[in-house]
Amino acid sequence: MSNDKGPSDKGLGEKGSGEGKKRPRGPRPLSDLVADLVDPIVSKKAGMTSGLLSAWPEIAGLRLEQGCRPEKLLWPARRSEDDPFQGATLVVACEGAFVLRLQHESHELIARVNGYFGYPAVARLKIVQKPVEHHRINRKIPVKPLTPRDQRTIAEATARIESPRLRSALERFGEAILGRNAADRERNGR
Repeated sequence: MSNDKGPSDKGLGEKGSGEGKKRPRGPRPLSDLVADLVDPIVSKKAGMTSGLLSAWPEIAGLRLEQGCRPEKLLWPARRSEDDPFQGATLVVACEGAFVLRLQHESHELIARVNGYFGYPAVARLKIVQKPVEHHRINRKIPVKPLTPRDQRTIAEATARIESPRLRSALERFGEAILGRNAADRERNGR
């Protein structure tokens, strides 16, 4: 028997051994500390993690994130270990003006949430109509550069307007709308 350490021996600092890894130096981001504290509470009360809440703007997209937010995941009861897996019901709080849009895009939203989890965790969506608190971050809405076709469309639409100030304002408005819609379509994968 030799004293040579084989590849399965621990303590060598190899990849995957968990040992020999250095902890990052410096302070941890506050978001990491808060997530560590909040996750057990959110998991117990709402059946989900704070990760879903923080990723909601990317999951829901620009048009839905403003008026909707996830409230909880309702997991069906399993009577035994042999019962097949059933997806949860995602309860989403939604303001009245966004309900119709959310109903229309519910299958797409379920697919995005399941993509976030990496498995079909959500099978259904339950919409609860109520006011949604806005945790609005002051951010600039992404605007994509216009295509020559979009620029021609705006120029043709405003060509007959006599007032230069009004024409200029409407051109800027058209650029913002078309650029924002293009960025939103690209972001949502359409």
